[in-house]
Amino acid sequence: MNLFQQAVFYTTVNHLRDLPPESAVEVAFAGRSNAGKSSAINTLANRTRLAFVSKTPGRTQHINYFGLGQNRFLVDLPGYGYAKVPGAIKDHWRELLAQYLTQRPQLAGLILIMDSRHPMTDLDRQMLEWFLPTGKPVHCLLTKSDKLNRSDSVAALRFVQKELAALSPLYTVQLFSSPKRLGMDEVGEVFTRWLGIGVADGHKDDAHKKAPVKGE
Repeated sequence: MNLFQQAVFYTTVNHLRDLPPESAVEVAFAGRSNAGKSSAINTLANRTRLAFVSKTPGRTQHINYFGLGQNRFLVDLPGYGYAKVPGAIKDHWRELLAQYLTQRPQLAGLILIMDSRHPMTDLDRQMLEWFLPTGKPVHCLLTKSDKLNRSDSVAALRFVQKELAALSPLYTVQLFSSPKRLGMDEVGEVFTRWLGIGVADGHKDDAHKKAPVKGE
């Protein structure tokens, strides 16, 4: 079942008080500005403009919810790391992201977008290390892999695998390309597993099992 293709726009949130209370489980997409997050979401959903794609990095300024049915949601988070965003807006994003990612119990996992040509930037590392105490999994998509030759893409993948392994066994990574539709099945399996097939019926599944925090 391709849950991505069931996605429809649900709501835009700019304050935590407006987060959908009816949500049972959700998976969030995050990433550095201009890393290809919106393009990845559109490709996975087989749409052209489900998530807004802009040539201006930092355009996504709110938390956007997309419904998947049965109170499951795909959550598109604001891109981080764009220097030209006004300071007040940047501070608001930072606070909104921090509170959402650390305090949202419905969040099953984070799909982190990284440009395969420039993976594991300082901001990416900060995000991964900062998210670690939640005990929730992260799956990284190395986007724009079509812009690398085979040996360079494999080298990028192995580099990130090594870096993630040093952080947590809950952190995984794959290559992804929106134009080539590379890696669709792999991320789809992770996404479906995190959301859980029986969640709406009250069945227990991996999406609701709290993973152990590193060091416990």
